Amino acid sequence: MPLAARAWTPAQKGIHVTPYPFPAVVGLADLRLALLLTAVSPAVGGVLVRGEKGTAKSTVVRALAALLPSVAVVRGCRFACDPAEPDPLCPDGPHSSGSPALDRPATLVELPVGATEDRVVGTLDIQRALADGVKAYEPGLLAAAHRGVLYVDEVNLLPDHLVDLLLDAAAMGRAHVERDGVSVKHAARFLLVGTMNPEEGEPRPQLVDRFGLVVNVTAPREAGERAEVVRRRLAYEASPDEFAARFAADERELAARIVAARDLLPSVVLPDSELDRIALISLAYGVDGMRADIVVARCAVALAAWHGRKRVTADDVRAAARLALPHRRRKDPLDPPGSDEQKLEDALAEADAQHGPDDDDPDDGGAGPSGGDGGPDGGPDHSGPRGRGSAAPTDGGNPGSPAPDGTTSTAPQDPTPPTSSTDISDKSDSGGEAEAEARGGAAAVAPGAAYRTKTLSIARRGEGGHAGRRSPSLSRRGRVIGSRVPRGKLTGAPHLPATLRAALHRAHTTDLGGVGSEPGTAGRGAGYGLVRPADLREAVHVGRESNLVLFVVDASGSMAARKRMTVVKTAVLSLLRDAYQRRDRIGMITFRGHTAEQVLPPTSSHEVGVLRLAALRTGGRTPLAEGLKRAAATIATERRRDPRRRPLLIVVTDGRATSGPDPVQVAPALAGVSTVVVDCESGPIRLGLASRLATALNADIMPLEGLGTGRTMGRVA
Repeated sequence: MPLAARAWTPAQKGIHVTPYPFPAVVGLADLRLALLLTAVSPAVGGVLVRGEKGTAKSTVVRALAALLPSVAVVRGCRFACDPAEPDPLCPDGPHSSGSPALDRPATLVELPVGATEDRVVGTLDIQRALADGVKAYEPGLLAAAHRGVLYVDEVNLLPDHLVDLLLDAAAMGRAHVERDGVSVKHAARFLLVGTMNPEEGEPRPQLVDRFGLVVNVTAPREAGERAEVVRRRLAYEASPDEFAARFAADERELAARIVAARDLLPSVVLPDSELDRIALISLAYGVDGMRADIVVARCAVALAAWHGRKRVTADDVRAAARLALPHRRRKDPLDPPGSDEQKLEDALAEADAQHGPDDDDPDDGGAGPSGGDGGPDGGPDHSGPRGRGSAAPTDGGNPGSPAPDGTTSTAPQDPTPPTSSTDISDKSDSGGEAEAEARGGAAAVAPGAAYRTKTLSIARRGEGGHAGRRSPSLSRRGRVIGSRVPRGKLTGAPHLPATLRAALHRAHTTDLGGVGSEPGTAGRGAGYGLVRPADLREAVHVGRESNLVLFVVDASGSMAARKRMTVVKTAVLSLLRDAYQRRDRIGMITFRGHTAEQVLPPTSSHEVGVLRLAALRTGGRTPLAEGLKRAAATIATERRRDPRRRPLLIVVTDGRATSGPDPVQVAPALAGVSTVVVDCESGPIRLGLASRLATALNADIMPLEGLGTGRTMGRVA
């Protein structure tokens, strides 16, 4: 029946139905293998899945939960305690070893991007604590995910403090809640899986390093694979239960294999020779710290157990290194993300040359080191580069089918090698402006090494924007400056003095006779029975927020003619680094010739900003007014998208305008926008045009050489 003639099914309406079967996923061999290994050994540290939109990241992760074995929990325990080994610190405990138990499927808990800290770790019921005198704790998502899967979609968009909480809990296996003098601890052991789209910005390298394995996925590059993906998806949407039944046998087989691998895991031996190999690979690849070595070792052990072997082989170590090492080599937070596959292959070859041939025990009780068929059912295929994401369509959805080689290209190398800020290679002079315009712009000039800049911030206090480290703003953290009546349910910390004052005022005005005089309050502590939910006041904090930092950069011939473009690019690169550290969104507009161009739409991907800056070309006239018009339009668009994020405009120019209208006429379009004009004019004779522009924009002005002033704070009106 044609698709147009079908009735809408529950799956097409968005209603929750049978999950998409894990064995039915086409390709994605590395991703499926990484998820299965963490299911065998959660100590590996979880999986971060990087991939463009529409590559089935969420589908595969949600399908994993169906493969996990069911868990036995203490009946009535909100923290999923194991009846055989109950948690002695369980807030619902203590539980005896003979407590009533029940079996339930492993849970899949999804953490939304907009989740609060209280929702993640749990919260204390302040209303009950103040009104009833009891300490009541409401568990969060970490407790719900205990002994299951915690799935974080768009993990790169989560606030940093939430990511820290997740990774700390995943590493320690326990969540701590410290609030208002009450301490709650409970077990939180889960399989952590995060997905992200690199187009929306990269998370901090320190956070990526905390994930055990990182896999890059891409859409299939062959027509046959893409057709198979669509064919299976349409079949699933038409009849989810019937489609799942086709792969039920494969799912049972994978689930049984996970259980067998878990049972075998404690018996797997990691020889000292393979530990030496791991150390040599890490040293040759140039990773920092010891986490990489530990993760590779754990992953290699899990891989051996997955293959049914009791001894780790050299092939296990190599496969584990390809999953656990590529994301750990970034040295600079603004370096382009992605793995240097050739560097990793060289490191593996160097380790093999120093270590010698594999000395596997032939009697290891399982398949040999090269056994299997090249996929999650039989081990990865090392014949081609790893981390490519897509594999060939499988026969009946068996995840053991091999992955083809060459589905993506290798990661780009950093095109911005640091050079001295005084090494200016542009040989044009003031008379070469027309020539530069005629040839369409001079060759791109590389910036120098970034330096620490003055931290610019908006002087006016925000009303509670996005958490960050730049401008002062009302927030849920920081210095307490007052109190207010909660908007709905109390979500932040209570302001106890203000709460008691409100209760006393109410008691006095209603002539209740003061503290403890209400009926039934005899013998109770002061304040018990006096404080009511309506008396609660929450604390008002002042912290810092992130901003939209929009760069408007003069790329005209006048900048190149005075041999300043390297210095200017170095300054902008330094400001980009500062924006990365402050958790800002960034955008970049350049103007040259007769127009202005938005070379970088507002984004959280600071690495893209570095690439666009390095490729920036100069030449032509100076349409300064066009650059300001484009900035005003960009800010207006972003305000409609996100009214809570305040813009900070940084105009890098010498103030000259040799094309278009007078930029002063455009200034009213930017009224109310906090602006800094970085004056690039140099030489013994200065026209002061940048100062005139700053006056029209009601902006602060600073010389280009004044940016590198260390920790000095610059407040922008």
